[in-house]
Amino acid sequence: MSTDTDADPTDGDEIAREKLIDLAAEFYDQFADGEVPKMRVPTRTKSNIEYDEEEGVWVYGDRHSTRSANSVNGAQKLLKAVYVIDFLQNQLEEERSSTLRELYYLSESWDLEAAQFNGQDESNQLIEDLEIVSDVTREDFHMRPEESGATVMGPLHIREQTRRGEREIHCQEDVGEGGYQIPNNPDTIEFLDHDAAFVLCVETGGMRDRLVENGFDEDHDALVVHLKGQPARATRRIVKRLHDELDLSVVVFTDGDPWSYRIYGSVAYGSIKSAHLSEYLATPEAEFVGIQPSDIVEYDLPTDPLSDSDINALESELEDPRFQTDYWEEQIELQLDIGKKAEQQALASRGLDFVTDSYLPERLGEMGVL
Repeated sequence: MSTDTDADPTDGDEIAREKLIDLAAEFYDQFADGEVPKMRVPTRTKSNIEYDEEEGVWVYGDRHSTRSANSVNGAQKLLKAVYVIDFLQNQLEEERSSTLRELYYLSESWDLEAAQFNGQDESNQLIEDLEIVSDVTREDFHMRPEESGATVMGPLHIREQTRRGEREIHCQEDVGEGGYQIPNNPDTIEFLDHDAAFVLCVETGGMRDRLVENGFDEDHDALVVHLKGQPARATRRIVKRLHDELDLSVVVFTDGDPWSYRIYGSVAYGSIKSAHLSEYLATPEAEFVGIQPSDIVEYDLPTDPLSDSDINALESELEDPRFQTDYWEEQIELQLDIGKKAEQQALASRGLDFVTDSYLPERLGEMGVL
């Protein structure tokens, strides 16, 4: 995938546009050679996802599927691909952008009804297909998701490329309490300087606000990244860049339930849905700081009982290669034994300052981060 953060953005746009045009040219050449046009992509099913033990991320397996015009359904998929390629290359040429949702609605205006999408899942999947076969990310196509609102707060000085030109921002001194909002394409950011010691990724807005209000970012030179639940691609990308380019440790702080452990997993190992981007998005060195099931017991935290779906998810995670370590097996089995889960904010039962004065410093000290 294209990830050159030092290149001129217009150069990147031109490269993306050329790759799209090359893809369309392949269809034309197939026609010219008397072949049935086709497009070959990895099969995006759970059974074709493999955990790369060496890299520590999810990747696609060897199985592929072919979008071929030798059937009505296949021909319609290729037709839609051609329309989208034409739209994207025009969008890049005009230096404009659009959202995934807008692309779905935009197809309603296309002159050929067969090229229109039946639902947004179909248009989203086609964008993913084009990412894979062109080796260009959707961000480089100028395609945006709906705003995620994820933010960074901490001692980091950046330069951002915007439609109104470059601007320099300090992610503590030049922002309000809300922090610096991560743009859709974090590769438009240049890291100028920093005094950060590590990156702390936080699941919930309430805990993120508690850390900022208590001055945790200032006291410990932390870059606090609000994941806003399941993190968007832009959030995972900037976390990876902070680790790789600034050599910062990454720790993930979530609720103590199986769904939150998967949030950690998506930061560290990637997700099944974006397996083709694991090298671009995943940070395998990221560590989990809590809430741990053992914290529920040690601190006698307020809890909720595990639901049947929670139990099924925990049992599934015991079979998940991302969680097959002594640490995770011990923690998950303990949680199944006690039958309880807890939120980050449950730490407030020991006082509003407990998380910043005791819990995080002690845990991060044990982990060698502080």
